Amino acid sequence: MAEEASIIIPVYNEKEGISQVIESLQSLKKRYGNRWEIIIVDDGSTDGTAERIRNMQDIVLIRHPYNRGYGAAIKTGIRHAKYNSLIISDADGTYPVQEIPGLLALLPKNEMVVGARGMSNSHIPCIRKPAKWLLNKLANYLTGIKIPDLNSGLRAMKKDVVMKFNHLLPDGFSFTTTITLAMLTNDYAVEFVPIEYKMRSGKSKIRPVRDTLNFLQLIIRTVLYFDPLKIFLPISAFFFIASIAVLVLSYVFTPKVMDITTVILFISGVQILAIGMIADLIDKRNRP
Repeated sequence: MAEEASIIIPVYNEKEGISQVIESLQSLKKRYGNRWEIIIVDDGSTDGTAERIRNMQDIVLIRHPYNRGYGAAIKTGIRHAKYNSLIISDADGTYPVQEIPGLLALLPKNEMVVGARGMSNSHIPCIRKPAKWLLNKLANYLTGIKIPDLNSGLRAMKKDVVMKFNHLLPDGFSFTTTITLAMLTNDYAVEFVPIEYKMRSGKSKIRPVRDTLNFLQLIIRTVLYFDPLKIFLPISAFFFIASIAVLVLSYVFTPKVMDITTVILFISGVQILAIGMIADLIDKRNRP
């Protein structure tokens, strides 16, 4: 297990659960990691969260003057982290902090270790489960890897690897989704460990419809960045198949072959394939 670690907790209006989370982390630190640091990033809370924890001992408190987003708070914590081994978790008490030593123990042979809620009986709200299932299926296809939990908020990471993707990491809730996809599509070692997911304290900041659409857009954009052929090849194949289908069906069922439509569909397929191949060449050329 890593002897040195920076534990980063982004906080926004979590006065109901943050004290208990910090006390659990402090107790854990005394048992396992005297050289751990606990970084609390208050992302512009307006409910008195910062005042509740300001005088707590053995933490580093960083405050944003206004709400910048979940990902922005994590990035602030990463910039201030002293150690290369990072842990991120939430302030609402949903993630079991007692799993942190186990995640850190696996970090030396991985670049990231994720506490996977999907591998246990979790308390993820039912309204979010269909969207999460669809997003995970899409991510599994685009990465070629079965991802048990795409956006878990409890994970151990190596700072030097995360910083390679810092320019891509968003300021919102999609931070965890992005770093998961970025590491998997770049062949970094990522291990998923089953954890229990508890009922949260306070009100969730997730907006189901808006955030699901943002996650969908993010998955496609991230994979386009790292593996564009995963997107362009199926679309190109669709146009090729459509051109053949139009040619055959019009020949069999109509008095005149739809030759112009067939040609347009075929050329569209060629153009999309060419764009995908150029994008893939650019991606491979720019990789270190």
